[in-house]
Amino acid sequence: MIKFNKNIVLAALSMSIFSFNATAQKPGGGLAKGKYTALVNPFIGTAPLLDTKIIGYTPPADMRVWAGLVFPGSSVPNAMVQLSPMTKYRSGAGYEYEDTEILGFTHTNKGHWNLCHIPLLPVPDGATFPYKSSFSHDQEKASPAYYEVYLKNYDVQVKLSSTLRCGVHEYTFKNNKGRKVLFDLGKANNHVDDWQIKQEGSNAVSGFQRTGGEKIYFYATLSSPIEKLDTKDVAKSGGYTLVNIKDVDTKPITVKIALSFVSVDNAIENLKAEVGDKNLTKVFEEGSTKWENMLSKIQVKGGSEQQNVMFYSMLYRSFLWPALRSDINGQFTDEAGKVRKENYHYYTLPSLWDDYRNKLVLLSIFSPDETSDIISSMINEGEIKGFMPTFFHGDHAASFIAGSYMRGIRKYDVKKAYELLLNNAYKEGGTRPHIAEYIAKGYVPEQDIKNPVVETKGNAGVTKTLEYAYDDHALALLAKELNDTEHYNDLVKRSKNYVNVFDKSTTFMRGKLADGKWVTPFNPEFPYYEYMYREANAWQLSFFAPHDMPGLVKLYGGDKPFEAKLDEFFTKPWNPKYIAWNISGFIGQYCHGNQPDHEAPFSYYFVNKPEKSQKRIDEILETMYGIGPEKLAMSGMDDAGEMSSWYVFGALGLYPLSPADPEYIVTVPIFKEVAWTTPAGKKVTIKNPNGKRNLETIKVNGAKIDGYFISHDLFKNGGDIQVITK
Repeated sequence: MIKFNKNIVLAALSMSIFSFNATAQKPGGGLAKGKYTALVNPFIGTAPLLDTKIIGYTPPADMRVWAGLVFPGSSVPNAMVQLSPMTKYRSGAGYEYEDTEILGFTHTNKGHWNLCHIPLLPVPDGATFPYKSSFSHDQEKASPAYYEVYLKNYDVQVKLSSTLRCGVHEYTFKNNKGRKVLFDLGKANNHVDDWQIKQEGSNAVSGFQRTGGEKIYFYATLSSPIEKLDTKDVAKSGGYTLVNIKDVDTKPITVKIALSFVSVDNAIENLKAEVGDKNLTKVFEEGSTKWENMLSKIQVKGGSEQQNVMFYSMLYRSFLWPALRSDINGQFTDEAGKVRKENYHYYTLPSLWDDYRNKLVLLSIFSPDETSDIISSMINEGEIKGFMPTFFHGDHAASFIAGSYMRGIRKYDVKKAYELLLNNAYKEGGTRPHIAEYIAKGYVPEQDIKNPVVETKGNAGVTKTLEYAYDDHALALLAKELNDTEHYNDLVKRSKNYVNVFDKSTTFMRGKLADGKWVTPFNPEFPYYEYMYREANAWQLSFFAPHDMPGLVKLYGGDKPFEAKLDEFFTKPWNPKYIAWNISGFIGQYCHGNQPDHEAPFSYYFVNKPEKSQKRIDEILETMYGIGPEKLAMSGMDDAGEMSSWYVFGALGLYPLSPADPEYIVTVPIFKEVAWTTPAGKKVTIKNPNGKRNLETIKVNGAKIDGYFISHDLFKNGGDIQVITK
């Protein structure tokens, strides 16, 4: 079992290092200028998940359960630079709470075992390779756009802040003789293939780092003059450069660094435009204000202190990815390696398999302009490849783009997007593997594999069939909007293909061979990585038809059999012998630690038992987030904000069950009152005046509605939702 330091300080800390009168942040110990940034704890999700009751099994001694995998460093929303401490390379986000040494501070992040580029580390006189320092959590602080830590071995106080494209480091050395800054350019979370650094004038360096096809340029100025550069193994993985500082002053060393995915010249321009003469205090103030403006768009009342901290921490986590890739002059490097300049900002591809379910819907409500730019960026990549790109599995660009269009976000070439999505849906060799078989048979057949194990490679035929059927529904919505009747009719028909992998004899979604026979033997409890199911078992995929839940209920034989199956789903114990790296956090067979069944808790609504859904939603909100003695662990990997967004929607009492459809299922908020302001200034309020947990009636603008869904029109026009509870 992994051991870790349990002495994080979450109490208020008095600080006076900045020129303004800042009060310390209780949750994360970092500076907080605003009411809502003060509630964010960036350390949530960094601690290991150790509770075997929640994990569902006892992990092997060398296994760190995939939980959280987030970073506690400085970023502004959807930024190019995400500046964070590194405690372990080749780990999820580079930082693991139980570690005791810091290896550097890197400038890109996501939480998917990649990125973490351009590591820097202050190094005192006399320090030797390998360069690293111990630290303790009681000397570590973080809040939005800020990170601070004391390097104990090196006697250096480190403070970090950042802008969209730049990072600012402040290093206060106890010994001001022989100071150095390590540019550890041979390291990143990916293998480093090439790197370069050179001195520019008396106090600046420039260069690049290349990991695979990604080349990141940088330009950095130092507040004190450079004496020399000592380089070891230039351009090689594991190589590094020590930038030696002249012994001419005793002031803190400030490093201002800008990135560019185009050129050093662009990095210079980024630094001048975003930082210039600003000190770290000013950069932090501006970054914190950006977060305060965003977080304050949702104001809640009536929650506990822990609920407030968790809500705003998860809201913060929802806006770190996708990441900006355009420079201040508008240039970016496209997927073909060509430098371009368009009339939009270029972003990384969203983590679509994960976050199409909820996070991208939240992004579209909060940040419509950024959403349009992200879609334009995807179209750009699609034009190069001939197919609209996806991430990892499925074709969920269809859901993201259709859902955004249906919500009124249209500042992109929708006809080109639609053309590329049709290529995905009808042409072999692109985003949808086995699409020809899917079209011909109405399902993706599975391979006939004897004695499969968790990691067996297969077609993930059940998951593909279910996801393609949903993506067909999403694309049908867009076809209808664009008056393409022929494709609309075909796609609507295809959206029912989920029925073709439903085995009525077992009442499970089950793998089917090319000849139409069911995969045998069949164990619905056994989890697979990509055989029949993608990172799931049969239980977890057998309630996925968010676009046609009434049809799914009928497949089960009606309300009572469907309800009974759900009851068993949430109560049948997980077999502790079934261990998978990416599956943890169980309530019965339900797994909150991975995405495939995140819609399932809402399924009771379709047999008119919302109180049963609410019981499970409340249980998830209460037990699957903020786990452990410091309340810093999560039940699963955050996956670029999807887990966080699930919490946000669940806590607010609205969930985009079918994210392509412009509507939300109404649940009971954990807060007595929610006030949500849209970018257009419209206000949506959600109230639970009785303060109970069982949903009885939904009123919109004072009038009782039929059913459980509200339209996105409420966000366009503003309005009031009253959740009447008993």
